[in-house]
This record gives sequence, C-alpha cells and structure tokens, in this order.
Amino acid sequence: MSTGTNLIDDAPLSKFHVKLTVFSSGGPFIDGYALSIIGLAFITMTPALGLKPAEIGLVGAASLIGIFFGGGIFGWVTDKVGRHTMYILDLIALAAFSILSAFSTDIWQLVLWRFLLGVAIGADYPIATSLLTEFLPRKVRGRLLGATFVVWAVGAAAAFAVGFLLKDVGPEAWRYMLASPAIFAIITLLCRLGTPESPRWLLSRGKVNEARDVIKKVFGPAYDIESLGENSAETSITARFTDIFNRKFFKRTLFVAIFWTAQVIPLFAVYTFAPELLTSFGLTGDANLYGGSLLISLLFVIGGIPGLWLVEKIGRRKLLLWTFAIIVLALGAPVFIPGVTANVLFTALAIFALASGASSFLEVVYPNELFPTEIRATAVGFGTAISRIGSAVSTYLMPLAIITFGAAGALLIGALVSLVGFLGTLFLAPETANRSLSETTGYTSSHSETNQQVVPAKSAEL
Repeated sequence: MSTGTNLIDDAPLSKFHVKLTVFSSGGPFIDGYALSIIGLAFITMTPALGLKPAEIGLVGAASLIGIFFGGGIFGWVTDKVGRHTMYILDLIALAAFSILSAFSTDIWQLVLWRFLLGVAIGADYPIATSLLTEFLPRKVRGRLLGATFVVWAVGAAAAFAVGFLLKDVGPEAWRYMLASPAIFAIITLLCRLGTPESPRWLLSRGKVNEARDVIKKVFGPAYDIESLGENSAETSITARFTDIFNRKFFKRTLFVAIFWTAQVIPLFAVYTFAPELLTSFGLTGDANLYGGSLLISLLFVIGGIPGLWLVEKIGRRKLLLWTFAIIVLALGAPVFIPGVTANVLFTALAIFALASGASSFLEVVYPNELFPTEIRATAVGFGTAISRIGSAVSTYLMPLAIITFGAAGALLIGALVSLVGFLGTLFLAPETANRSLSETTGYTSSHSETNQQVVPAKSAEL
C-alpha cells in the first residue's frame, strides 16, 4: 500500500455515516420495544389467556431463545451472503412475526411467534452493526456504534409510553401492543432501501471492482481499495464458523461471551418484568407501574449520554470495568439493608439503569472491533446468541425468583452475575479505542499513518 493513501478509518464524519447510524439503530430500537412491550402486555394477556407464572416466564423467554438462534445462525449467513441482502429481509420478518403474534389464540401460538420474532431480532445485530462498523472512521466508531445500542432503551421507553396509551383499550389491549413493533419495522425497512453493500465484505469475497465502486460513491474519488487499510490477500473467502474459536480469536470470543452475557442477564430480566418488580416493591396503581417502568428506561438513556463520551475518552475497557463495579454494588447492597424499603429498591434499580446504559452499548462495539471482516458478523452473532442463553433462563426464572427470594434477593442474583462480568473484563479485555480496524483485528499494514493525508469524504446519500 502506498504512502499517502487516504484511509477510510481516518475519513471525516459525513451525512452518509449519520444516516447509516440512524437506519442501523432501527433494529436495537425494535428489540428494546418488543422485549419491553411484552411486560406491559402481560397485564391484560394473563387473565385473557389464563397464564400461570411459569407460562408467563415461558412467553417472556421465547423471544430471547429466538435471539439465540437468530444471532448464531444469521451472523454466519451474513458473512456468507453479504450485509445488504440481510439488512433488508430481516425487517420484513420482524414486521410479519409481530403482526402474527397479535392473532395468537393460545399460549403455544404466542410462544411460536415470539420465538420467531426473536430470531429476526437476533439476526439484525450482526447484520446492521457489522455493516455500520465497516464504514465508520475510527475516531467516532465507538461513539456511533454505541449510539445504536443506546437506542435500545429509547425503544423500551417508547414501549412503556405506548403501553400506557393502549392499556385502556380493553381486554384485547395486549394484541395491539404485540402488533405495534411492526409499525417501526416497516418504517426502518423503508429507510434502509438503497443502502450500499460493505466494501470490506465485497473485498473479502474477491469483488474488487464492486468494492471500489462503493468506496468512490460513498467517500469520493480520492479514496480507493487501498483506503480500506486491508490487503485482499489477507482476507479469506473460506472462513468458517469455527474460526472464532481458533488460537488467535478464542480469548476474544470468550471475553465477548462473558461480558455480553453478564450485561444482558439482569438487563432483560428487569425490563421484561419491570411492572412485576415494582409491584413487589410495594408500588401499586397504573401510574406508578407504567411511570416507574418508563423512568427506568429513561435513566438507561440518560446513562448512555456520558457513556458515549467516555468510551472515546477513557476507552472501552475502563468504562466496562467501572460500570460493572457500580452495578455489583447497586444490585447487591439492598439485601444487606435491614427493613429495606421500596424507595431503596427503586434507587438500586435507578443506579443500575444509569450504569447499564453507560456501557451496554459495548456489546456491539467490542465484537465488531475485535474480529476481521470475514468473521465479524459471525462473531457478533455468536455473542448475541450465547448471551441470550443466560438471559432466557433468567427471564424464565425471574417471576419465580421474586416469589421465592423477594425483590432484594432477585437483585442480588443480578449483582453476582455482574461480578462475573467484572472479573472476565479484568482478565480478558483488550483496549481497542482510537485504533484502525486492521489494528484491532490483528491485520497489519505497511501504510504509514504519520504520512497520510485526510481528504474530506463526499457526503453520499443512502
């Protein structure tokens, strides 16, 4: 590679980057919305279908189990067939399964459609985030990737607001709630039409001319294949799913699995059963239940604001360690307080939401930065999948945990899980901030960054 080449990793932020970030945020928004709206739908669904506590847990866990399969399977598929095709098809599936779930007449139909909805949600994580990662410059990569996941909480907050508006529709309110994600899926689908394929993926498949065309369309004539900072000879078109477990990547895969799982176990349990948790605190009345659930979601978003600044300021590793430590203290403390009150328990949840919001977006930042193009979506999909095993189990057991151990005991379980995440990060996490993708993934280049010129990228439209 010649000295003086303009790297995409160092290209200035453009309108294209902003639009792609917004459109890629649609999946996490729908994820947060769909997984949160079910908790509110239970209020009218439970008497309508005669659900027992174990059945409620099964319905709540169905979509998480689906995410396990969706992430694990379609991450690999995305690396095989490309980001663009899956980027569009996935939204069609999201809309269809949301609508079908609203027409369920018994628990098993509901479990089936929620499972398939989860498959579609799980697929979108490796699809959208790998595509976005492969276009973003290094200086804003962590922040913009992170922003897509903070939108998860915006979706959750929207779910609680919509749930509050729909609760008085009548005993069939739950059907409208379950169908409502389709509206956002269709809007996101229309926005994503026309998005180009990732030039990094095209190069990894040997499609050099197509990759060059995308680069010049998006970034301008001053950029070319060399701007990717990757040598086509270094990429492999025969990558296998098992490559993420080889000697080079196993430690990274283990780290991603541990920290991602430790983050989502308490997160999904809290969001899926926020009304039930608040009821166990002694809060009653629709205003308290819906308002409290909405407040927790908003605190998650608020926590994400300083998190998105800190991720580039202090780095990924320190941010993850500090937030895990805060969550351990917040969720673990109430069980040791004699005569713990509802205010103390709610404060613990509020601190958890702030700290979780400040770092949960690293679930899409770290794996996208640690793995090369040909296995990037596979790695993100695996992280999505493996994390949902634990979250599905915790969501299924959450109603029983509240009954058996009380609210404080249920929160303590979340603290112990977060402690595992802290230790995994302490011993396994690398730092990837302010480094090019070729550096963070292990690829090297003869390009001299000190001699490069940064030419403003053309603001291509999606």
